[in-house]
Amino acid sequence: MDQPKPMTEDSIREMLESAGARVASRGGRTESYGAPREFSFEVKGAFSNGLMLHVVARQFNYRDPWEAEGRVNDLVDATLLKDGRFSELPRGHQFFQGKDCEEGLDQPALQQVIDAVKDLNPKIFLLQKLTGDL
Repeated sequence: MDQPKPMTEDSIREMLESAGARVASRGGRTESYGAPREFSFEVKGAFSNGLMLHVVARQFNYRDPWEAEGRVNDLVDATLLKDGRFSELPRGHQFFQGKDCEEGLDQPALQQVIDAVKDLNPKIFLLQKLTGDL
């Protein structure tokens, strides 16, 4: 069976940094026992175009019956922020259409989201607002 590549706080940091984002992150349950049980880690990446991705790994998946070896994050959730507020992407994009959160992203899908957000010209938001498309 072909399993998805597990994602870690560091691997998502690297994905966002290589896309040109300023990145901040924090771990959850692994470093702080008092963190909510379902929280694994979160990473925020701010791009030069004013958009920000907030990526959260909410819960570990278990690949074997013993927690010590099989805890991984196969899927993450990503939220898009523009000017500090939740936002959708302009029409014509695969993600964030009619919603500001994409849930259950694997690594290739997260990379597609990052690629779509990092290269977006922020003036397209104004244009689509003026035309009534946004």
